This record gives sequence, structure tokens and C-alpha cells, in this order.
Amino acid sequence: MPRLDLVKKTRVIRSPRVIQLEGMFGMSAETTSRQQWTVDLPIEKNEWNIGLIVGPSGCGKTTIARECFKNEIISEFNWYKQKSIIDSFPEEMGIKEITSLLSSVGFSSPPGWLRPFNALSNGEQFRVTMARALAEQSKTVVIDEFTSVVDRTVAKVGSCAIARAVRKRKQKFVAVSCHFDIIEWLNPDWIYLPATSEFQWRSERQSRPPVTLQIINVHRDAWKIFRKHHYLDSTIQKSANCFLALVDGQPAAFTAVIHFPHRQSSSFREHRTVCLPDFQGIGIGNALSEFVASLYACRKKYTSVTGHPAMIQHRAKSKHWQMTREPSSVSRQMGLEKNGKRRLASSNGRVTAGFLYCGPRHEEEARQFGLI
Repeated sequence: MPRLDLVKKTRVIRSPRVIQLEGMFGMSAETTSRQQWTVDLPIEKNEWNIGLIVGPSGCGKTTIARECFKNEIISEFNWYKQKSIIDSFPEEMGIKEITSLLSSVGFSSPPGWLRPFNALSNGEQFRVTMARALAEQSKTVVIDEFTSVVDRTVAKVGSCAIARAVRKRKQKFVAVSCHFDIIEWLNPDWIYLPATSEFQWRSERQSRPPVTLQIINVHRDAWKIFRKHHYLDSTIQKSANCFLALVDGQPAAFTAVIHFPHRQSSSFREHRTVCLPDFQGIGIGNALSEFVASLYACRKKYTSVTGHPAMIQHRAKSKHWQMTREPSSVSRQMGLEKNGKRRLASSNGRVTAGFLYCGPRHEEEARQFGLI
């Protein structure tokens, strides 16, 4: 992109109040307000996926972005007022592609996918808008006021999830923001600071800041915080042993475990795992799930059946899980044949996959939780 000299002129109507203001501050009488920027964005020199234009309000971020990326900047979308958000995505996209994209930007809540846009929280709307922008803009996506309407936890976690999605899809994305706290999480390939006319390439890919989870054993009443975000019903078995992951003291994810009796060999089974929307997209739910599995695997076999596409995809690639049943649809009415005997399936027609935990066992931690 060549060096640009931008000039923004605005007509000043010299009303009585304006004349009075000029007198108060000794300002010269002007009929035009003039702002000027010299911009040098050498972004053609290297390959890149993510850029960041960042600086305080009034430094010219939006003006520069609109001039440099005239056809790529996204302002807002029209959303159906009553239909689900998934109905607003391009018609040529299949439901699997839509839900995969939503999950990749950190919105992995099937109940939320069914709601209209105006029924979502600010954080959910932020991620859904990003997903639609990536779906509709094939080349470069530019978002002004990036993360400005969400709290800073959502901003950081969301930035990390979005960056991963952009790079995976091999698209280009430019964030325009006044928030410097997202830099480490977004990990842009280049940064431009209009306030100082400074441009810099980030020569090395940096990992996002670490997220420390505090995992505690809790009463099943904690499920109340998470149940509306689970893709099944909101019930939980009374015998479930429940674990909560905290991030900076805030509830982030929940996992419950039940004993699964069997005549041949009993085992433990994952019962519910949910990550709250504000923390989705950086692997917290999977991390909690695998940690709890590592505790119970010290005693018996630990299994899980899940119908969540993102979790199935993660576990299919993970060395800590062995797929015992490939994704398939089973019916409660027809049941399943096993060892010549009929048993009822609990998936009720959903596509689910079965997994056996085969990762490391954490015996010391299991003792601390009183499991062995």
C-alpha cells in the first residue's frame, strides 16, 4: 500500500456560540476545520493475516482505515428480528459449515445458535458478527471499534479465538481499536499507531498469555450457572460429582461425572461439560474435561459420549482420547444391538461420538480431591 497524505476538511458554521468560543480561547476565525495525516502502510512487503490499527480516540484510526480499506470495512449487518442467527448467514453455507465457523470464533453454544441476534448478549453479538464477516468477505475483513462494546475478558479471549479462526481460514483481518490490551491476544502480524505514525511488523509469532485455571470440587447447585448453555436438557443427575474451573475468580467452565455401572466392567462417564460463552474459544472447556478425566482414570476406565461438533473434532485429533464410536446417529426408538441383546440408546437421533480417555493419570491430584 503506497504512502498516503490524508486531509479531512469540515466546514465550520460561525454561529454566535462559535464566535463566542473563539473569543474565549483566542482562536482565529476559521470557516474550515482541517486535519491531516501522513500514512505509510507497507503491508505488501510480507505475507500477513492479521493487522491492527490502534490508538486513542481522535487519532484518526477510522479515517485511515476507511481510506486504506474502502471496500473491506464492515459497519453492521442486517439480522432477522425473529429468526435464528444461523438463518442470516449466506444461503450457500451448509449448517455444519456455519456451526463450525461460529465455534471457531468462540461461540460454541448450540442454544445460542437458535436465538435471534437481538436476544444475544453483547459478547455473543460480537462473536457472531465476526463469524458472519468472515463468511461474507472472501478476502480482507476490516472491523472498526473492535472489542469496544464488550468487557475486557471477552475482548481478550475473543481476540485469541478470532485470530485462530482467521489464520485457519487463511483470510486477512484488520482490527481497528482503541484498546491496547488485546495486542498479545490478537497477536497481529503488523501494528500501525496513527498517533505517532509508527508502523511495525511483528517478526516472531508469539503465544497468547497463559490462562491459569483454578479447579475446585463443587455442589451440583453450581450447574444453575451453566445449564442454559448446554445443548441437551438442563437436568443433572443427583449422583454427579461436579467440578468448576475459575479464571481470575470467575466461573468459566463446569464438568460433572457419574458412575457408569456395567455387568462386565464398570467405569466413570462424563455427564456434563459446559464453558460459559465469555470464555469460549481458547480451550478452557477441553482443558477442564481432560483434567477431570485424568483424575478418574486413576481408578477406572473413563468414557464420554458427546454430540458437540467442536468437542468431537478436538478429541478426534487429541492423543489423550481414543474414539470408540465414530460420529453416528442413533435412535431411542430402534435401540442398539449389542451381544445379541437390545438396549435403548439415549442420544435420541442426535449425531454423537464415543471416546475413551487414554491420556496421563494425575494420581497426586486425584488424592487431593479424595478420588483415590
